[in-house]
Amino acid sequence: MENQVKTGVVALIGPPNVGKSTLLNHLLGQKISIVSPKPQTTRNRIIGIINGEDHQIVLLDTPGIHRARSPLNLEMVKIALHSLTEVDAIVFMIDTTFPLPEKINVTSDVLKKARKPVLLLVNKIDLSSREKLLPILNAYKDFFPFQAMIPLSAKTGDGVNILMEELLPLLPEGPRLYPSDIPTDATERFIASEIIREKIFLLAKQEVPYSTAVTIESFQEDESSGLITIHATIHVERKSQKGIIIGKQGAMLKKIGRAARLDIIELLGTKIMLKLWVKVRKDWTKDGRFLKELGFG
Repeated sequence: MENQVKTGVVALIGPPNVGKSTLLNHLLGQKISIVSPKPQTTRNRIIGIINGEDHQIVLLDTPGIHRARSPLNLEMVKIALHSLTEVDAIVFMIDTTFPLPEKINVTSDVLKKARKPVLLLVNKIDLSSREKLLPILNAYKDFFPFQAMIPLSAKTGDGVNILMEELLPLLPEGPRLYPSDIPTDATERFIASEIIREKIFLLAKQEVPYSTAVTIESFQEDESSGLITIHATIHVERKSQKGIIIGKQGAMLKKIGRAARLDIIELLGTKIMLKLWVKVRKDWTKDGRFLKELGFG
């Protein structure tokens, strides 16, 4: 049949901060999923569409699976686990600094119940010696019958070709699920809000980033000038957090805005005017109604 390629949906799961979003961005060749050194940066499921001449992989970058207590974190874990029910294969990712099965909040039963082929990725080999890999691989042999165990570096791309060689045979043949010229189904508004949130994670200290959410109030393009004006609100839980995000004489908010604007310009390829406001929405991480507005539940 015409237009038949290796195509399928693949869930990328694992503990927080092991490099899932970095890998997705590397495979796409552009930044779609936000990245920071802090765990649990990814909150929503992000779809990356990897296109080749003979394949299309729809890769779901999911929030890190962790021991959750707050309604927000419970929803994040629920999103990650639900993704396993609708895929053709699973890529389970750990890294060389967080290696042993007993230290992760994922049981082998989770993978067994999915009844899908699973690849194990051991990321961050650029930060570790090859000698340290053998005990990690041996430990995971008894954890689950993986189709393959692949050491790689999502940052440098070392080992990514082996991942593709192992993954493609696990996918069925069929028509492409998405047009071949789009890298994600996420809207520009959503990615812009995520970029702003990423800058908060990178620039704000301690626990403040975990108490912030970003909504885009308006996203308007002037057809004559090509200028896109974005109005965004940063929501925090307490007044003290609002002061931290704004900073002395507005310095922190300006820094967040400048950094976000540069990335949004690169994303959209046009002039951007970004206007940020900070509002207190008390205990929003426990507010089911607001969580639904953010796309949870």
